[in-house]
Amino acid sequence: MKWVYKREGKAVESLDNLFIYIVVGIVIGARLGHCLFYDPAFYLANPMKIFAVWEGGLASHGGGSGVILALWLYARKHKLNFLWLIDRIAIPTALFGFFVRMGNLMNSEILGKPSELPWAIIFSRVDNVPRHPAQLYEAFSYLLIFLLLAYVYKVKNEKLKDGFLFGLFLLLIFSVRFMVEFVKMKQAAYESGISLTTGQDLSVPFLIVGVGLMVWSMRKKV
Repeated sequence: MKWVYKREGKAVESLDNLFIYIVVGIVIGARLGHCLFYDPAFYLANPMKIFAVWEGGLASHGGGSGVILALWLYARKHKLNFLWLIDRIAIPTALFGFFVRMGNLMNSEILGKPSELPWAIIFSRVDNVPRHPAQLYEAFSYLLIFLLLAYVYKVKNEKLKDGFLFGLFLLLIFSVRFMVEFVKMKQAAYESGISLTTGQDLSVPFLIVGVGLMVWSMRKKV
């Protein structure tokens, strides 16, 4: 974002404040998302456990929603074009997703389903079963999306209309998330009898918004 701000003549000093908004939005959104999306019965029965972040439990869909709200508040306070801001935040966010999934890999989190593929990984902290490295599937996909978004921004920035880059980000990120869910172990306690996972169900609205933003931006005359 420092590179983006310098490139477009924005005050780099304001990024410190932006960073705080983003971190708060991610943490609160991701925690509430986990509690409400993946185990609502437990957390509604034990509401104080919502604050026990040291016990783990963060949801990327909730984090994404929290960041969008935080960016809207930031843009409103600093009188910025909200779509301009989220278009550009989308670029480093994809890279952020890469590092999050690499962290999940190292922590033996978000496990894949058992697999006999030659690149299957045994997570010895959990069991001795070779599994799909679902974290790597997502991580490398997000890295490629980051490179694509950065390229599109650098080469096509002057021709891009507000909302297109963020729409493309949502479409690509949540398409990957939807597909990789097929090789992940189900995470929500209540989803064992559902054909789609909770992660897939939550990805659909983001996909629809992404496509809608891209179509809307391409049809704008100005």
